[in-house]
Amino acid sequence: SRSSSDLIAGGPLNASRSRAQPRDASIAAVTSADAFAASLETRGLMVLGDDGYGLTAEELGLLGADLGDGRAKNISLSPDGTVRGAAADAGPLAAMMGRFAAFARAAIIEHAPAYAPHLESGRTSFRPRAIDQRPISPRKDDRRLHADAFASQPTGGARILRVFANINPHGEARTWRVGEPFAAYARRFLPRARMPSAVETWLLWRAGVTRARRTPYDGLMLGLHDAAKLDADYQRDGPRREVAFPPGTVWIAYTDALVHAAIAGRYALEQTFYLPLSAMAEPEASPARILERLTGKKLV
Repeated sequence: SRSSSDLIAGGPLNASRSRAQPRDASIAAVTSADAFAASLETRGLMVLGDDGYGLTAEELGLLGADLGDGRAKNISLSPDGTVRGAAADAGPLAAMMGRFAAFARAAIIEHAPAYAPHLESGRTSFRPRAIDQRPISPRKDDRRLHADAFASQPTGGARILRVFANINPHGEARTWRVGEPFAAYARRFLPRARMPSAVETWLLWRAGVTRARRTPYDGLMLGLHDAAKLDADYQRDGPRREVAFPPGTVWIAYTDALVHAAIAGRYALEQTFYLPLSAMAEPEASPARILERLTGKKLV
């Protein structure tokens, strides 16, 4: 059998061979559901290829319009159907994002069926803007290496699983930097992260700053995220490699553990899901368990 440490990418949604794999020599194919889930959890990134998803003619017509409202960096669809960040009629955009959300759920269930009863849907987003054109504060700048932690939406240890698709109609790749393993990232920045007090987490929740009370895990994850993004030396010299996702490529990432940065490309779709630790094939590879081992404390 193949070691999960050798596996990063999965096959496309049908049986045909992918025509456009990311340009990264370490990416190999995975076929079994058990290997797919284990590799996704331990390595953080799986690539489905270019055969599983495409836009309809109507959806392609949306890409040439000035779609954003100029304030939000992305256009998003909440699970309740609310669209944010759109400039005009949101109906066609909602339909496009809703179709992608359904596709993303089906793709995960096809490749990791044990996840099916545990998937909690988060937002769907459409990203029409070029990454290098976004003026943004360092903590919110996704061009900087980081592992995901949401300031306003604590997960309490649940994993953040995201499905991406490059839908660029002009042949442009979407390019990421992928950094060091999460354990190395955590050891590097833990001295600068702190666990919030119970009073602090209660006050943030009561004031509506967070949607739930932050656990010690959430506090540490946010501390790691901010420390990494604010460290100019790390952003310049930290370990990384570049992975280019050609148009038509779909990829899945546990972005709470995958140290990453999005550095080039426009026109992409993304769907966020949350899964509990109890659904993991490799729970010891989760950020929560890694941080508990490093701190010697129960965090979730």
